Amino acid sequence: MLDVDIQLRLSRLTLDVAFTVAAGEVLALLGPNGSGKSTTLRALVGLLPLAGGRVVLDGTVLEDPDQRVKVPPEKRPIGLMFQDYLLFPHLTAAENVAFGLRAKGTDKKAARDKAAQTMARLGLDGLAEAKPGSMSGGQQQRVAMARALVTDPKLLLLDEPLAALDVSTKTDVRRLLRQVLRQSHAANVLVTHDLLDAVALSDRMIVIQDGGIVQTGTPAEVTARPRSKYVADLVGVNLLRGTANGTVLEVDGGGQLTCAEPATGPLLAVIAPADVSVSRQQPEGQGQKENIWPGQISAVDLMGDRVRVRTEGKPAITAEVPPAAVDELKLDDGGELWASVSPAAITVYPP
Repeated sequence: MLDVDIQLRLSRLTLDVAFTVAAGEVLALLGPNGSGKSTTLRALVGLLPLAGGRVVLDGTVLEDPDQRVKVPPEKRPIGLMFQDYLLFPHLTAAENVAFGLRAKGTDKKAARDKAAQTMARLGLDGLAEAKPGSMSGGQQQRVAMARALVTDPKLLLLDEPLAALDVSTKTDVRRLLRQVLRQSHAANVLVTHDLLDAVALSDRMIVIQDGGIVQTGTPAEVTARPRSKYVADLVGVNLLRGTANGTVLEVDGGGQLTCAEPATGPLLAVIAPADVSVSRQQPEGQGQKENIWPGQISAVDLMGDRVRVRTEGKPAITAEVPPAAVDELKLDDGGELWASVSPAAITVYPP
C-alpha cells in the first residue's frame, strides 16, 4: 500500500495532492502539461523534497519533513519506467536489466540469472547480448520494462512509458504492459497524456490540474462524468456549466438549454457531438424547439471518418457530422450555423 500526501512548492507550481494505491492496483495520473503529474513522480522517488505531508510505502515512512525523515532515492524500493527508455548505450540488454540488482549488491551470476528470467517473461530471450543502438523502440521499451521489474519493487512508477512509440508498436507494448501490471504485486502509478493508455491500463484515475486533484474515479466514472474541460476534451464531449431551475439550465457565459429531468442549482451538462444537429437555416416544423440556437463557425476538423464543427454561440458547442456535410453545408465558408440538441441527449450532474 502506498499512502501519499505531497505538499511542495516550485517556482511555477504549488503541488498539493493526496492519494493511496493498493498493492496490485494501477493508478493513472492525467492532466495537462505543467499540472504536476511528473512532479508527483519526482517527489515519490525522493528527487524533490516535500515541504509538508508524507510518503508511506508498506508501512515504512519514506519521507516526512515534520519528523525529519527522508530515505534517499537509491534506498527506496521503487522501479521506474520513462518514455525515452534511458538505457545505457554501452551495455547489453542483459547488463542493462541486471544493473539495478548489481547496484544493490547482488553478485554477478545471480543478477544475470534474474535478468534472464525477467527478460524471458517479456519475450526478450534473443536480445540478451544486443545493445540499445541495434534495437527497435519497442524492444528498448521492453528492456526498460524488464529493468524496472527485475528488482521486485514495492512501487512501480511509469512516466509516459508508451509516448515515444509509433502507433503499431504502441499497441503491442500496451498489451504486454497490461499483462505485466495485472500480475504485479507492487503499487503502480502511471503518468500519461493518453486517455486510451489510462483506460486500458489503470484501475483508477486521478486528474491533476494546477497542482491539485480535480477528479478521481474508475476510468468509466471519469469518462462518463468529466468535471473539467481537460477531461471533456480527452473524452471528446461538450461540457457546459450552468445553474438549473426545473428543466431549464442557464449556461455560464450565456445561453439556455432545456433538459429532460428537472433539477435545482449548479450543474454540469455533457452533450456528445454526435447528438448535435446543425443546419444553415433555422429548423422548422413540429420538433422540439427549446434547444435551437445560432452560432458562428470557428473550426472544422477531420477526426477519422467524421468531421467536427465548432460554433461560437450561446452556448458554444461542437457538432459531429459526416464528411459529405462539409460540402452540403459549405462549412469551410464559415458564417452562421444553427445547432439543435434534444433534451434527452443532455446528461446533467452536480459539479
